[in-house]
Amino acid sequence: MLQHLMYIHIFVMKLELMKIEEELQQKKFKNEFHKVHLNVVLTATKFTQKTNGLLKPFNISWQQFNILRILKGKHPEPATVKELTEKMIDKMSNSSRLVEKLVQKGLVERQSCSKDRRRVDIVITRAGMTLVNNASEALDQEFEENNMPLTKKEAIQLNNLLDKIRG
Repeated sequence: MLQHLMYIHIFVMKLELMKIEEELQQKKFKNEFHKVHLNVVLTATKFTQKTNGLLKPFNISWQQFNILRILKGKHPEPATVKELTEKMIDKMSNSSRLVEKLVQKGLVERQSCSKDRRRVDIVITRAGMTLVNNASEALDQEFEENNMPLTKKEAIQLNNLLDKIRG
């Protein structure tokens, strides 16, 4: 009986998994490396869409969330726009524009540096800290272990492989 239930569980899991061939409606790929590239891009896109949906109630983009997480990690120390740009996941983001939007929302503040008047420091506000904590909790709940179709061992293996790809 137990073995029969295991087979049903495995069969149902296979039904839920959609292979890239089905998702892209493409039967053949140039080679396995081309397939990996498309698979990673497709998966990243789906994660980004899911993340954007989870951040929508907080009225911030994932790039703005990234800046808030960086500032939270540095708190109470400030960061410069240059530092934020260097630490951001999406290096193509316009950090100055993103900081301006966060200033307008009252989530970060610009402060003049007392040691160097040319330098402008960015600090997270109390409202920014509250928002980033609440948004982080929403993301953590969605992407935690019991919502992922991977075992912990598989997650470690995938992280290692993705690290290897990025070199």
